[in-house]
Amino acid sequence: MERKKTFATSVGGVIIGGGNRVTVQTMTTVKTEKTDETAEQINECVDAGADIVRVAVRDEADAKAIKILKEKVSCPIVADIHFSSKLAILSVENGADKVRINPGNIGGKAEIKAVSDCLKAYKIPVRAGSNSGSIEKEFLLKYGRSAEALAESALNAARKFESYGVNDIVISAKASDVATTVKAYEILSERCSYPLHVGVTEAGTLQSGLIKGAAGIGSLLLHGIGDTVRVSLSAPPVKEVYAAKKILRACGIENDYVEVVSCPTCGRCDYNVFEIAEEIEKATQNTHKRLKVAVMGCVVNGIGEGKDADIGIAGGKDECVIFSGGEIKRKVPAALAKQEILKEIELWLQKN
Repeated sequence: MERKKTFATSVGGVIIGGGNRVTVQTMTTVKTEKTDETAEQINECVDAGADIVRVAVRDEADAKAIKILKEKVSCPIVADIHFSSKLAILSVENGADKVRINPGNIGGKAEIKAVSDCLKAYKIPVRAGSNSGSIEKEFLLKYGRSAEALAESALNAARKFESYGVNDIVISAKASDVATTVKAYEILSERCSYPLHVGVTEAGTLQSGLIKGAAGIGSLLLHGIGDTVRVSLSAPPVKEVYAAKKILRACGIENDYVEVVSCPTCGRCDYNVFEIAEEIEKATQNTHKRLKVAVMGCVVNGIGEGKDADIGIAGGKDECVIFSGGEIKRKVPAALAKQEILKEIELWLQKN
């Protein structure tokens, strides 16, 4: 599916929009002024594939910590602000590459103008928008609690910055309900050309949140909507990054990775397919090379079903076979299946 063309903006050198690749974001969970812990979280997320990381700015100590963090991490930092134009400005002055702010809760026109002037002076973008808990009253009265209200509230947030000459804007409109989120972004995609930050907010725990995120974000991406994503999970930030990468891969947007296809198994399976498939995924989750690995349940039809894999394994209780392109390469004892297939993968990655 061709991506819908939006304006492009640079966040610390990372491009969002303009038909460029879909970027991955997450947010730290420790207090930002604890710079060692925050940097450790950020760097772990970058290693996992995050392009941009957001930090909460609750007070002056957090805002000033951004300057220290910029020396400790390699990715752009977004300052997340609520209720304070002063903290937004202080964050920018200390090196924030972008701010996420709701103009409806930082004060009146004077405060919005002050932030706008600062954004223009430092030439950095702003993420404006809404979520299901921050829809402005006028739109709730007009549309009720709906996708239309969510989208209109987000567009109005952008207009407030536009009125002071800010046009370097990323828009978001998130709900915890998947259908509402998808509809809101469809409306935004039709009514503006700003880059869209997509995600399902307050999605839930690791498993249920990943499913909701995949349904919402995946649906949008498959229809060409979305320039940057965050999978919101009640889990460590690095889990959000891995979830986002999996969604991008499932949508065919990211291809530079190790894909593991595995048999759901049946009563014919006599070795531990689940354990081996999970171990391969874990071992290769940060590998940025295209490789397809098949972990199949039995020799009867596993080799044929895994024919398009670069490397595969199938077998039984006592013996497994490692194969490539549908042809058996060698046999290994079932007890050594995990070690041998991992060895085969490592050799392939070294050669390619």
